[in-house]
Amino acid sequence: MGEAAGPIRVVVAKPGLDGHDRGAKVIARALRDAGMEVIYTGLHQTPEQIVGTAIQEDADAIGLSILSGAHNTLFAAVIDLLKERDAADILVFGGGIIPEADIPALKEKGVAEIFTPGATTQAIVDWVRGNVRQSAGA
Repeated sequence: MGEAAGPIRVVVAKPGLDGHDRGAKVIARALRDAGMEVIYTGLHQTPEQIVGTAIQEDADAIGLSILSGAHNTLFAAVIDLLKERDAADILVFGGGIIPEADIPALKEKGVAEIFTPGATTQAIVDWVRGNVRQSAGA
């Protein structure tokens, strides 16, 4: 594996109508404190806005935070748009209130990892470090 150029770049996004962003901000800060470059999109982002930001910012990964129950629709839309825009090399992971029963289908669709309530920030940082550049082929 070659040497990666610069720090890992992660877009942290809150898709849809969910207005609760404390968890996303905690994760964004933890990733930043771990030396990653983090672009936080703010609340109420569309899948198109999230994918556009990730491409524009040359992100290695997108972290989605969803508490609204719309995870199946919103994760799928982001994955599909990445494929359409020839950016499927951007790894998608996420977390929030996501039922265990929905996780296998999300992973089958292309979501690399799901973190449910109780996951530590260190576990998320470690996962990103261990998986993002490997999957991107860096």
